[in-house]
Amino acid sequence: MLTRIAEKLNGGRSIDQNEALFLLQEADLLEVGQLADRVRRRLHPARRVTFVVDRNVNYSNVCLAGCSFCAFYRAPGAEGGYLLSHEQILAKVAELVAQGGTQLLLQGGLHPELAIDWFEELFHAIRQSFPSVQIHSLSPAEIVHIADQSGLNIVDCLKRLRIAGLASLPGGGAELLVDEVRQRISPGKIGWQQWAQVMTEAHAQGMPTTATMVFGFGEEPSQIVEHLFRIRELQPDSGGFSAFIPWTFQPNNTALGGKGASAWDYLKVLAVSRLVLDNIPNLQASWVTQGAEIAQTALFFGANDLGGTMLEENVVAAAGTSFRLSQQELIELIREAGFVAGRRDTGYRILEEYR
Repeated sequence: MLTRIAEKLNGGRSIDQNEALFLLQEADLLEVGQLADRVRRRLHPARRVTFVVDRNVNYSNVCLAGCSFCAFYRAPGAEGGYLLSHEQILAKVAELVAQGGTQLLLQGGLHPELAIDWFEELFHAIRQSFPSVQIHSLSPAEIVHIADQSGLNIVDCLKRLRIAGLASLPGGGAELLVDEVRQRISPGKIGWQQWAQVMTEAHAQGMPTTATMVFGFGEEPSQIVEHLFRIRELQPDSGGFSAFIPWTFQPNNTALGGKGASAWDYLKVLAVSRLVLDNIPNLQASWVTQGAEIAQTALFFGANDLGGTMLEENVVAAAGTSFRLSQQELIELIREAGFVAGRRDTGYRILEEYR
């Protein structure tokens, strides 16, 4: 079957779910990696690996969802809960701009007291004070929650946030787009169809988004494949997904616990993602969860992007995983692998190259 799959890929044809499941379960890791690397080189012949200078600001850790895999959240009223003021957030954005940053990833929990006016005021202030920063913020679950808190539908909620300054959406909260898994690990969060609804509407309003997948919850391989094909099927109408980012569940300090997924698992899923998602241009390696060496290896398993410099990261760190890389370290990591480093903006426009 591997030969037939290779022939399909070489002919520019898409693989089906049975073939993807075979690659994930039965095929040799290195052979799958070679296929993914071939697709990567076809899509990105310049041998450039990109990154963005960004900051992940978690405006609050107070959350109603209570996801069992999250070590970061605090229930309303619990000790350690916080909500940053607009002034505190603006100070963090100022630090980002001072370091040449261009992307703000603003995410928090499903806060019981925040409605849309809090975000509109914040986005207006960011856009006025820091027009060079793209507000790439709020997951679909947050959008649905903000709409519910404000008595709005999804269409109007996104429209008002976009007018206020929201430019693009990250794909957070996808976990696995399989409700059987979601009911087990995050029953208080939206289902996969609502996640898709928000993304589809964002694309319709001209806002690009990314798509993500978190795995290692004890799911079946077929459910990973189901997630990938749901993403692929959402893409053709708009082409709105600019990148796909898979990463592994970090079990420490979480109610769910368990072993998570290995580096071998990560590279296999990453490579299969590249082969399935032939209609999404960019595949991002997760150095935040995997560390520098595995992220560098991922560049030969289909990835062409290393995400952000993450001047601040709190959610993964709360689970006991705290890899840190400076911009220069990212550049050297890319160069050592034999690629040209490219600093980009959120829309993958190259701002500067480092040869």
